[in-house]
Amino acid sequence: MTTWLITGCSSGLGHAIATAVLDAGFNAIVTARSVDKVKAFERAYPERALAVALDLTDKASIAQTIALAEEHFGPIDVLINNAGYGYRAAVEEGDEEDVADLFATHVFGPVALTKAVLPAMRERRSGTIVNFSSIGAQFWNPGSAYYSAAKMALEGITLTLKTEVEPLGIRVLVVEPGAFRTDFAGRSLKGAKTHLADYAATVGPRRPENDRMHGSQPGDPKRAARLLVDTLAKEHLPQRLLLGSDAVRIVSDALNRQLAEIADWEAASISTDFPKEA
Repeated sequence: MTTWLITGCSSGLGHAIATAVLDAGFNAIVTARSVDKVKAFERAYPERALAVALDLTDKASIAQTIALAEEHFGPIDVLINNAGYGYRAAVEEGDEEDVADLFATHVFGPVALTKAVLPAMRERRSGTIVNFSSIGAQFWNPGSAYYSAAKMALEGITLTLKTEVEPLGIRVLVVEPGAFRTDFAGRSLKGAKTHLADYAATVGPRRPENDRMHGSQPGDPKRAARLLVDTLAKEHLPQRLLLGSDAVRIVSDALNRQLAEIADWEAASISTDFPKEA
């Protein structure tokens, strides 16, 4: 039976994915910083759910999670790196410690967890790694520089990993969700400690205390979770899986603008080559 390890299962997309995976009849290691927040999965699915406390910023916690998972269910077949939170600040306002924590959770933690499952996947020549990015990796809003940078870093690592491990039988997928009706724009959205008046017009409307999106996002976490489970059942995966009509619209518009700009500057860009010999 396929065994999934899912991070960030206490709420939102992670909770929905864990539920969809277990409802589909698979085993699942459901994780959160506080194990009490995911213990309900064990009560609902006593044979197939294992609740584990996982701190992605702690290598010892990652190693312990892998050991517990393999002892309980055996090798991990699917890793879902979903855990995360939002952070909004003007670049100038970004607190060094806050930014370090953001990258530890969104980049270094998922990479460490990926490296922890890869040896067994390489040995078996099978496995799937799914890293949750964001449309913020393709589209940049004021106040989201550090969050977008973290997701861009994760995507760069993930898509390069894909080229390295797919010849070994290991599948890799980047997921880019739009806005989903979760706590992401609520309790999971953090902001700068310092607010500079000059950014009131640009960053101000997007600060956590001014955000009005919470509770009205178009995306349904349950539908997204079912789509992910169905997608991973297919033989061939896309490079990126966009989730939500807003994700399709926003990313398409952003890529079209980039293509138009490349065309506008094509002659200037090409002019930097050495002259072709006659």
